[in-house]
Amino acid sequence: MSQDSTVKLRVATTEKFRKFNSLRDRAVLPGEFWDVVVVTAADEQQREAYELQISEKVDKKEIPLGLDYKVFSDPGVSKIGNGGSTLYALQWLNEIYGAAFGKLRVIIIHAGGWSQRLPSASALGKIFTAVPLGDPLYQMLELKLAMYVDFPSQMKPGVLVTCADDIELYSIAENESVRFDKPGFTALAHPSPLLLGTTHGVFVFDSFEMSAHSQMVNLSCLRFLHKPSIDKMRASGAVRKRQSGCFPLSDAEFVYTDSTYYVDFETVKSLLNVLEALGPLDCEIDAHGDFLQALGSAATIDYTNNTSHVAKQERSLVETRQRIFHLLRGTPLNVIILNNSKFYHLGTTAEYLLHLTEDVVLRNELGLLSFAFSAQKDENSAASSGCCVMYSVLGAGCTVGAGSVVEYSRLGAGVSVGRGSIVSSCWVSPGLSVPDAVFMHSLSVNYKRQTRFVTVTFGINDNLKRTVEAPACVDELSLFGFSVTDCLSRWGQANKGLRFSSDATSCSLWKACLFPVCADPQSSFLMSLQMLWAVLNRSAFTLPKDTPLMSMEESLECKNLEEMLKFRKGLYEAISQKHLS
Repeated sequence: MSQDSTVKLRVATTEKFRKFNSLRDRAVLPGEFWDVVVVTAADEQQREAYELQISEKVDKKEIPLGLDYKVFSDPGVSKIGNGGSTLYALQWLNEIYGAAFGKLRVIIIHAGGWSQRLPSASALGKIFTAVPLGDPLYQMLELKLAMYVDFPSQMKPGVLVTCADDIELYSIAENESVRFDKPGFTALAHPSPLLLGTTHGVFVFDSFEMSAHSQMVNLSCLRFLHKPSIDKMRASGAVRKRQSGCFPLSDAEFVYTDSTYYVDFETVKSLLNVLEALGPLDCEIDAHGDFLQALGSAATIDYTNNTSHVAKQERSLVETRQRIFHLLRGTPLNVIILNNSKFYHLGTTAEYLLHLTEDVVLRNELGLLSFAFSAQKDENSAASSGCCVMYSVLGAGCTVGAGSVVEYSRLGAGVSVGRGSIVSSCWVSPGLSVPDAVFMHSLSVNYKRQTRFVTVTFGINDNLKRTVEAPACVDELSLFGFSVTDCLSRWGQANKGLRFSSDATSCSLWKACLFPVCADPQSSFLMSLQMLWAVLNRSAFTLPKDTPLMSMEESLECKNLEEMLKFRKGLYEAISQKHLS
């Protein structure tokens, strides 16, 4: 990436932060910001967690005031995807605001799901994941609102649809603005390597020429490809040759990939008609793959039969996609190409560590800090460069290794955290040592009508979503780089059998009941750490007799929101007092 492009992104981003920070603690004026901010949740329990945290932000004046913040949960028991969540959110907005809906500027941020690839965001939501910048400290909610702070004043009434775990940075010329004022859908496009295109959406345009220094171009799109192969990109004419100028890529070839999109209000009404025509949804609909592939003058119905990227194939999926295609066919797909732009995803433990500790380019573009809204007893704490400490209290002599993230935690004197690890929402007793490349996260749970604590721990590269068909196949699952059977033998559990929290025909680390339920957060962390070290040191650790064990899935089902937020409040007060002293 050219130095000129980096500088332009940093300058543009700094200005967005300045503008957003000027709105954070006051009531916004009409047309100055969004009229409604919607966050979607997977179920009622998640909705409650999101509403509590947004309410706290409003009370602390950490986000703009004078507008509506709404949280909508998916209905029923079927997984409906972010496309289904979009349709239901529009339906509820229409019911709440009636005719006034047609005059509103709305942003919908999809934050549902259990974040199995970044479990530290599972309990309280990935939209509330900490980001090391801002005062008060930003979470992803503030970062998303800051990055889009210029959009509301430049859009006609309608809806902007985005996700909670990505960041889009862009710069444009001083005399330009990103305007959402055309009928139909209007999507943002970013120059990306071909490999990235295989996991995102890719736009196909008619042949066009642009100035080598064009930072923004408005075009009509022929068709949209969802997670295409490189061969399909080439065959469809999506692959372009790099020109010199402001492009942030060094690749000779690239494609334009998707991120956020806008829907004008007339098209919102079409989407409301889609939900009415489909009736209650019973399959997963993708807000990009199933909506945008129906658009553009060269769109075909062929994609509706491609279920290769679908986690669970319901029988109704193909028919539902085909009906969406016919209902949306002919709707314009406009694209705003942002040539000097970057797309970052923070949805996995590896991505989270990379972008917050090692990615020097993103650090420069966003102004990320190594030590953000935290307190330490002495200057020797958190001494390693290349780590990230957020919203935490560190005792005297603590060390945090390079490439590690410590967030929402309290570390006692002399605690050491190894390299490339995540310690999240933990209370760590003095003198303990956390190894390299592990994930440790504490949750408050309700267990037999009492408040208890569970600390889940995994290897950074463990696959929590990988499933085996039966408990008898558990040896195929890997924990900390060892078989689960080997781990159980280290803990004296080999003969007791491993319990899974649900559906014995689909067993995974997510559902494996491996983690002890304890009376307080310190003993919870200590016991899970002892189990971890026993595996890594090839030694033995015997769990106390009759210690109950929970899975990550079960911990979320039993989570105690008030207790977890109480712990964060205690950290907030301790850090604030330290800053004042």
